[in-house]
Amino acid sequence: MQNKKLPIRKIVSYLNDDEAEGGGFWLPNIQRPFVWSEEQIARLFDSIMREYPISTLLVWKTKEAVKHRKFIDNYRRDIKLTDFYVPDNTRSKMMVLDGQQRLQSLFIGLRGSYEGREMYFDVLSGGAAAAPEDIRFRFAFKAANPGWPWVRFKDLVFQNNKLPGEMADALTQNAPDPLSQDAFRTVSRNVERVRQEFVTDDNITFQELDGIDNPDAYRVDDIVEIFIRANSGGTKLGKSDLLFSLLTSSWDEADGEMEALLEDLNQGGFDFDRDFVLKSCLTILGRGARYEVGKFRDGKTKEEIIAKWDELAEAIKAVRDLLVAKTYIRSDRAMPSYLALIPLIYYRFHYPAKFALNRDMAAYLLRVLVTGVFGGSPDNLIDKLVRNIQEQQDFVLSEVYGVIRAEGRSLEITPAVIFDQYYGSRTIHLFFNLWYRDFDYSPALDANGPQVDHIFPQSLLKTVKDINPESGKRNILHYRAEHRDQIANCMLLTADENGFSGKCDTPPAQWFDRSRFATDEEHKRYLQMHLIPEDPALWALERYDDFIAARRALIKDKFAYMLRKDQEVLA
Repeated sequence: MQNKKLPIRKIVSYLNDDEAEGGGFWLPNIQRPFVWSEEQIARLFDSIMREYPISTLLVWKTKEAVKHRKFIDNYRRDIKLTDFYVPDNTRSKMMVLDGQQRLQSLFIGLRGSYEGREMYFDVLSGGAAAAPEDIRFRFAFKAANPGWPWVRFKDLVFQNNKLPGEMADALTQNAPDPLSQDAFRTVSRNVERVRQEFVTDDNITFQELDGIDNPDAYRVDDIVEIFIRANSGGTKLGKSDLLFSLLTSSWDEADGEMEALLEDLNQGGFDFDRDFVLKSCLTILGRGARYEVGKFRDGKTKEEIIAKWDELAEAIKAVRDLLVAKTYIRSDRAMPSYLALIPLIYYRFHYPAKFALNRDMAAYLLRVLVTGVFGGSPDNLIDKLVRNIQEQQDFVLSEVYGVIRAEGRSLEITPAVIFDQYYGSRTIHLFFNLWYRDFDYSPALDANGPQVDHIFPQSLLKTVKDINPESGKRNILHYRAEHRDQIANCMLLTADENGFSGKCDTPPAQWFDRSRFATDEEHKRYLQMHLIPEDPALWALERYDDFIAARRALIKDKFAYMLRKDQEVLA
């Protein structure tokens, strides 16, 4: 193993270039996707300008025909890694095992773009007064020509026909007004530092594992193990990433197959991820729900997932379809925990005929999601539910509930459970989903999805003040956040109603007024759908407490079927 150093500009020029020294730098397919945000990238560039070390990279030099891909130049969130795959070859190449996020960030900032915007640098930034944790040198991704003092950063790094002083002189010509001597010195100092840190100094250190001159020391299996150990010491990779790296080392199509499955699962606004899929696979194959890297090293699990992938994917998709068709849950907003689906996926995989006939699964899902049964660390619960399904060779609701209660997890739905929901809570959308069963939860755009809004606007309720006993002034809020944000003061609106049509701060007396509706019947249906007390006198601000009491009664009646302890199955 050798330690080598290169300037940042040079190593960035080596990315994706098979004519470069060592065959250029590439990413093995075992690497996870790029995940850094714009802010993280900007902080990396700020750190380099401050002369902070950016850690050592780990690179494998090889001629092995390993699966690999290019670095992304023009990054977008919806990008597909499969578009960057490179044909297998036995040419010399440098595979980056640790340091992907840093190199990828440098490549995007110096050679490409982030969501169509290029990296710019504020040449007047860099004051020494900033605290260590604050940004000192300002970088940002911006649209073309944002104006002074922002300069496209790649122009500073890759320009070779001018000295730093000449570059600074040219830049200052773009200032709208003559610069002070201090400002000019700042620009000159920044340009000199950019050239020093990104062009001149060897600021990138990488450890090279030479698998060409020493092929017996670094074979493919050894490299996967090194990759896992290099990336398991911090937060760079989760356990699912490590497991997936082992899977992709044996399965050429792993990335593409996983990408295609998640695309199918997430249609309509869900947020299934690779972590969920892998945990489901482990559970289905009898390996238990808990993540343990050793499970993928047993010589069987990887091969079994590859061999049964189509069946595994079909079981996951079938339960996702059940979720949409039978529970009225149509988006991620109404899904407090995806882990509740895993026992059903196991059931669908092993007992498909019984799954097709079972009518209790919707009741199970709604009850466990409402009561938060799968919160915390539910791996043991998932394993016990799976064992119960094995013993019964079926999904028997009473047995399943017995396992859950034996684990000390409550399935009881009380009025308090419902009335503890509030504006902004994770589960309020689940209750609204059960409440508004005919509401469209499948908008063409996520931004157009249903939105929770206050019936009595917060701005209106904040006008009600109590007298401060200390000052004698009326300046204490009568209705605090818990009173304003309770579910009894919330309703579900379409994006059009809440934004474009202007619900916003409209008081209820105006919003529910009969004149807004074409007919009496339409008016009545609207009030009934939103469980609004029909007495207009309750829509006045001074009757807010009475309105809340009346609406809580309507809500309790709406959910009566879930509150009855003797009725476990939904009508």
